[in-house]
Amino acid sequence: MLRTVSIGSADDPRLADYTRLTDAGLRASLEAAHGLFIAEGTKVIVRAVAAGYPVRSVLLARSRLGDLPALEAAGHATVFVVPDEAAERLTGYRVHRGALASLCRRELPAVAAILNGSDRIVVLEDLVDHANVGAIFRCAAALGVDAVLLSPRCADPLYRRAVKVSMGAVFAIPYARMTGWFDGLAELKSSGYRVLALTPDERATPITRASAGRKAALLLGTEGDGLSARWLHEADETVRIPMHPAARAKGVDSLNVVAAAAIACHLLGQ
Repeated sequence: MLRTVSIGSADDPRLADYTRLTDAGLRASLEAAHGLFIAEGTKVIVRAVAAGYPVRSVLLARSRLGDLPALEAAGHATVFVVPDEAAERLTGYRVHRGALASLCRRELPAVAAILNGSDRIVVLEDLVDHANVGAIFRCAAALGVDAVLLSPRCADPLYRRAVKVSMGAVFAIPYARMTGWFDGLAELKSSGYRVLALTPDERATPITRASAGRKAALLLGTEGDGLSARWLHEADETVRIPMHPAARAKGVDSLNVVAAAAIACHLLGQ
């Protein structure tokens, strides 16, 4: 059973996991030191618990007490119930998705473990926008991708905004982080993956004609700059999503990375 504790002040030391939530730098330091992350929304919290992430505590605005039955999945965690204004002061915004939870991180699997258990993977190179990372995880989970690999500088999938945008998909699909970037693709190739680099370059092969094979790794780069020259060169094949013939006349030569990821994942799953 959940244990509810009413707290009247946002300064209460029992809320330490949440008090730094509005400061990205302090939060990053806290999470690195103690292995924490914050999940927002009752549905997302329930999905995190189902995926095996231990709950440290839950923060619930008093107006959202009706969400308590759904939060029973959190087991014996303490639910701190605070006045709505205190919740807003802690978080910097109105807590409208039901609840926040502080959860313990788990050790990430090695890249080799991810590769050995997957056929279709997405590899993200230096995507630093947390919303884009979360959205791509959601696309990957929905469209049959087995796993996601992150370059060393890629944004954290367990950052609060990434978790929120993914609607908990970051808990549903395995992922690992590369320890090195320069030779990051060598392990994929030695594991039998055909590496496809997605680019808007018109000289690339239309993705509908690409030879993916049984095991395929789709490389996605940042908005604007795209994939690095090295990863483009190291890929087995560069692929593109063909634009409509009238697109260039309208000033459109490519899609944003999330839309491109969704289309490419769908086509690779065919």
